[in-house]
Amino acid sequence: MNKEQKIKLAKQVATIAGIMTIFVSLLLLINYYQLSTHDPTESKIIEALVQRLADDPNNEELIEEIRNYDLLARKAYFNAQWQVKTGGYLLLFFGALLIISLRIYYSLTAKIEEPKDPPENENLRKLLAQKWIIGAGTVFIAISLVAAVLSNKHYVSYSALNTSVANKEISDEDQIEVVDVVEDEESSLKDSSDRSQDVSTTAESVKSEAKSSVDTTSDDVQIAEDSQDDLQESGEGNASEFPAIGEIKNNHNAFRGPFGNGISFHTNIPTQWDGASNKNIIWKKKIPKPGYNSPVIWGDKLFISGGDKESLVVFCYDRNTGELLWRGKADNIPGSPSEMPKTTDDTGLAAPTVTTDGRRVYAIFATGDVIAFNMSGERLWAKNLGVPDNHYGHSSSLISWKEKLFIQYDTNDGGKIITLNVFNGDIIWQKERDSRISWASPILAPVDGNFQLVLSGVPIVAGYNPENGNEIWSVDCMMGEVGPSPAYADGSIFAANEYARLVAINSDNDYQIDWEKMEYLPEVSSPVVSDNLLFLATSYGVLVCYDAKSGEKYWEQEYNNGFYSSPIVADGKVYIIDMSGKAHIIEVSREFNLIAEPELGEEAFATPAFAQDRIYLRGREHLYCIGE
Repeated sequence: MNKEQKIKLAKQVATIAGIMTIFVSLLLLINYYQLSTHDPTESKIIEALVQRLADDPNNEELIEEIRNYDLLARKAYFNAQWQVKTGGYLLLFFGALLIISLRIYYSLTAKIEEPKDPPENENLRKLLAQKWIIGAGTVFIAISLVAAVLSNKHYVSYSALNTSVANKEISDEDQIEVVDVVEDEESSLKDSSDRSQDVSTTAESVKSEAKSSVDTTSDDVQIAEDSQDDLQESGEGNASEFPAIGEIKNNHNAFRGPFGNGISFHTNIPTQWDGASNKNIIWKKKIPKPGYNSPVIWGDKLFISGGDKESLVVFCYDRNTGELLWRGKADNIPGSPSEMPKTTDDTGLAAPTVTTDGRRVYAIFATGDVIAFNMSGERLWAKNLGVPDNHYGHSSSLISWKEKLFIQYDTNDGGKIITLNVFNGDIIWQKERDSRISWASPILAPVDGNFQLVLSGVPIVAGYNPENGNEIWSVDCMMGEVGPSPAYADGSIFAANEYARLVAINSDNDYQIDWEKMEYLPEVSSPVVSDNLLFLATSYGVLVCYDAKSGEKYWEQEYNNGFYSSPIVADGKVYIIDMSGKAHIIEVSREFNLIAEPELGEEAFATPAFAQDRIYLRGREHLYCIGE
């Protein structure tokens, strides 16, 4: 391009950028004016409907109408918030483009020969005109940006006020709480008496007074069932409300089993099966919704979750028969996004594994929605933690102990631990972490006779006091995108990540690193330790065994398929499932001793769960119960 063409192009770009800057600025100013003259939290329609509901609390059609208005209000809120944020970004973009193009234009035109001896006052006049134009434009853009920021803050405040009827405070006497009870999508799941009970529960929840208050950190949806639940909602409880350690070990209540450590205490676990011929397949069920989470078990009940763009659901099965007992939707949660966040195909919306304490079951999804059901499928409470800023999708699994539900919430915005009250979802404590985004899950490690909450992230592996969140120790040793969870055994914490290292941190030696390795490192699969042996699986198909105390490598075994599933030790054996669905069962030993390699017949990425005489596997499409 010659000089004249460059000048022409710069002028055209400046003109377009200027027009767009003015247009976007006007839209933001108009939006702010409308927002300042009309409070979106005031809904005369909903208030009128609530007044009618107070007079007729059993009117199911009226309840549904309020829900629909609430849904429309929340969708409008999220759309408006998105428009303000997008407008602010566009204004910055076009403003910057305008400044750059004008600068280029003036720099080029300045080189064009001017008429000789121009009048001195003419140059001064042009200079002043340019300064006035630039100054006025800058002020106009600044005012528009301030309006955008104020509008966004108003929308944030609006979100905190919970404009849905579930938390809308009308008066101290007339607070009405609207929640969705569990509704089966298949009529065969429950008989008519179960559905009648659900309807009755809904009516009772509508007639009861909402105990939640407007709080910027807690958006709770609760159902009061009886006087015992009233005690629970206050955050109080007794010993019977919490499982003992022995009771937890008798079940498989979290990702990688009791306390998330990869050790199962069950015996007589099968080693032979074949999915294609149904050999030793007690039952096999099609999974209704996709998810990469693993099964968890309490008593005769098995739980998984699933999610797609239509809904997010927790499923409860009879682990003996495979019958789907109930499904609970994570919906109508104040603060939940109107659209599902974008996730990658290998993470999805339901990557985190649920957890249960045998009294309640808890789930979290990529939307930031956390929800609790009782063991019969009735929703107890739900809240949104804010959509996690996560470029793959949230995948950190939940773990609970006594009255606390622990959530590792490491996002692009920074690291955080959030601890909720299992009875009502209120925040007990939350701590910012000196870390960045991760996809690992927390474990509970019995260090020196006391539980520590141990987390792996970037760049730290650290232990925290479960009672108050205080950091007990921290070791800077990780890098990359951390997916594997830590493991604990005999006073040592083990953490690893691909493109980083495998480390053994000694709690008896002031949490110093005893040894480290960089030869074989996992991308997703978490390590496990048993009988002073550490087992680790990589995404490129290597299973390796180290001495847990010295780091000496005893053996390595290479396979045709990689591992996303984590190894679990049960009954003196290591069970690990590769991505093709083929299991590799190896003796816990310094010598490599292959016991069996049964195949599922479909791809598998989840970690197996165990019960006495049984193993439960989640494939890509089906859920399996295996037993001889």
